[in-house]
Amino acid sequence: MIVIAQGDRIRHFSIRPWVAALCGAAVFAGLAGYLIATGYLIMRDDLINAAVMRQARVQHAYEDRIAALRAQVDRITSHRLLDQQFMESKIAELATRQSALAARAGTLEPLLERARDKGLSGQVAPVDELPIPALRPGADQASLDPVPGLPAIADNPLFRGASATSLGAHAFVAPARPSGTTTVAAQGKTDRLAPVADPLAALDTVTSTLERVELEQLEQIDVLTRAAYLRRNALIEAAKASGLPVRSEPVPMEAVGGPFVPLDDAAIDEGFEAGLAELSEALDALEQTRGEVTAFPIAHPVPGRQITSGFGKRRDPIVGRSAFHAGIDFRAPTGTTIRAPAAGKVIKAGRSGGYGIMVEIDHGNGLTTRFAHMSRLAVKAGQTVEPGQKIGASGNTGRSTGPHLHYEVRAGGKAVNPMRYLKAGTRIGNHL
Repeated sequence: MIVIAQGDRIRHFSIRPWVAALCGAAVFAGLAGYLIATGYLIMRDDLINAAVMRQARVQHAYEDRIAALRAQVDRITSHRLLDQQFMESKIAELATRQSALAARAGTLEPLLERARDKGLSGQVAPVDELPIPALRPGADQASLDPVPGLPAIADNPLFRGASATSLGAHAFVAPARPSGTTTVAAQGKTDRLAPVADPLAALDTVTSTLERVELEQLEQIDVLTRAAYLRRNALIEAAKASGLPVRSEPVPMEAVGGPFVPLDDAAIDEGFEAGLAELSEALDALEQTRGEVTAFPIAHPVPGRQITSGFGKRRDPIVGRSAFHAGIDFRAPTGTTIRAPAAGKVIKAGRSGGYGIMVEIDHGNGLTTRFAHMSRLAVKAGQTVEPGQKIGASGNTGRSTGPHLHYEVRAGGKAVNPMRYLKAGTRIGNHL
């Protein structure tokens, strides 16, 4: 209660508790507002500066993050470019290597044909079926022009989207990105695209294949060269054992050895050229020896026909007295084909007394052969004949008791036993 006294007048007021509380709260709120406003005015600059600095820190953090991301993108781009350049250079190297192998195969093929003609087997690896990847469009292909027999250089799915590419009848596998695909085309048909885990592994596989082909070519040349020398030596030894006066001498096959030194590209190129020269020399030597041996009349004039009369002393079938038989007789019905036992030149072809229709061939080295009692001729005087060539047909002309072939071999004009040469032909036949 509040009492106010003014003179004789006295007033009193009663204040309820809630009114007092309300007034106290109002006063307290005013004081608090005053204090807060005063503090804000005092600390406003510090708060603003702190907010600005916080915003600056956030902005710098974002800028640093963006710069780091840009640097990472640049590094990835650089790595991809380097990988692309590496892959392109690797593919170009492989294509050039394949072209070189194809050229070597073309150079080697004639020698292989010669070797096969002489009974020496050999086969070049099929370079045109090697899986060489292609370059992407726009890459330098000056050194990758199509080579006859090789797959054409096509679009490479390595650095752009993989797509199906048919390369005709040649098998082809082009590597792609780890998440990409490859195209497999065989015999003119395109298969579905298949994923490749590692393009570098695919290139390593192709490189290994090319290296294997290079080494196989060198080994093939070496094997054929050695086989040619061994065949020549065996032919010479068999001919001398048969009594043929051959002038060729065998090549000694010496033992070899030395430390193992891996081949590099220069050594492979040099070894290939040297190997080709040696193989050609070995084949020439074998051919020369074969020509020398086959110049002797060692082939059978009527293969498969039985001998009815041998060389030397016998009872003459006409007069019944002992006489010298200058050749051997073969049972051969009229018309049986008679073949030249060796290469030579026909020096007589026609009737010759008791020989009837006769052919005489000069084989060189003082050796001649005669074929008597023939029914018809297939050659004439002055003609050159090859081993096995038909020279006529058997008959019953001249001094003869029935159809057969009288066959003579003469050395220096003197009759010698033809069986010596026929047996020699049988012995060395497997070496020719």
